[in-house]
Amino acid sequence: MKTNNRGKLFVMSGPSGTGKGTICSELIKRVDIYLSISNTTREKGENEEEGVNYFYVSRDEFERMIRDGEMLEYAQYNGNYYGTNKKRVEEALDAGRDVLLEIEPQGALQVKNIIDDAVLIFVLPPSMDELRKRLVERGREAIEVIEKRIAASEWEIQQSDKYDYKVINDNLEECVNEVIGIVNKERM
Repeated sequence: MKTNNRGKLFVMSGPSGTGKGTICSELIKRVDIYLSISNTTREKGENEEEGVNYFYVSRDEFERMIRDGEMLEYAQYNGNYYGTNKKRVEEALDAGRDVLLEIEPQGALQVKNIIDDAVLIFVLPPSMDELRKRLVERGREAIEVIEKRIAASEWEIQQSDKYDYKVINDNLEECVNEVIGIVNKERM
């Protein structure tokens, strides 16, 4: 088991459409782990809740948090800021809770530079064709947006070599079990 009472930080990333959100949801149902909620400057979606999906803040407030060193990591995506509040994560870790972040590779690599024992897990699609198929089938975005996501995923996948673990989400249940195995191994 753990040699001290501090929790462990797990970071999950992967291209849009790989199922990382679903894997995170399953993980928090099956394992005692705290899912860190990110801050964002984007507008709240119709079915979203403050403190559940995100903490919604103004651009000025987010930029103040950056200046004051309050962000563990942050990135800009589609003109909005997204980032992780350092204090919330540190408080959970200090309380002995394991913490899960679901963030982009840019942010994950920032986290690894600050918390060197963070465990980085990258979710890969079985193939680029399957990734494209999943993005099209979920029907949320225009084909132009999907093509931009596919292009971005190529850079993201190149970053996977900087991660501690890579898992392929070909079968959701097997992938979730593999991630649970990683969490349990790292807790030892």
